[in-house]
Amino acid sequence: MEYFLVINGKPEGPFSIQQLKGMSVKPSDFLKTADMVDYKEAHELAELREFFHFDKRSVVPQYFAGFDQRWMASALDWLFVGGGFIVLAFVAAYTIEDKSVRLIVALAILALIPLTKIVYHIVMECSPKQATYGKQMLKIKVCDLQGKRISAGRSISRNVFKIFSLITIIGYLLSFFNKKQQCLHDMMAETLVMKDRLI
Repeated sequence: MEYFLVINGKPEGPFSIQQLKGMSVKPSDFLKTADMVDYKEAHELAELREFFHFDKRSVVPQYFAGFDQRWMASALDWLFVGGGFIVLAFVAAYTIEDKSVRLIVALAILALIPLTKIVYHIVMECSPKQATYGKQMLKIKVCDLQGKRISAGRSISRNVFKIFSLITIIGYLLSFFNKKQQCLHDMMAETLVMKDRLI
């Protein structure tokens, strides 16, 4: 693995990791490999942290997910969660002969979708990935105001507060009017939806 290193504001290299060792690389120095689109600080790269024994620092988010990315991630999550239940409802409808029982079972299965989606968001957004599968596909994630992983309690609060954003509608539109593109539930839970600087 070879790295380009920013020296005095200009990229130089590539350098091997052994060459970097003799160059007194600091945790805040910017580096990238040929495969990376943008530079990252040395402490953000796991292999350099291990080699140089850097501590991983908190990186205050600078890039935030827009409404379009968040909407697309939500649509994908509805597809992932709802798809399984819809298939299950069709199987139940196909196998149950009694029409009234079939309808009740199918509706009961479909009614579980919103509850399951809330639990899915709570669990995934406080996981090490900090994101649902939809968010992961779009390379965005939920974090606190310092860019750190949120706790389970904060994840629960954030998803409960979504009710206020949904009821008011304006709660979601607030993302257009602030630099951090926070919706009402983000403001209430003190969370951000950030995107990686590589996007």
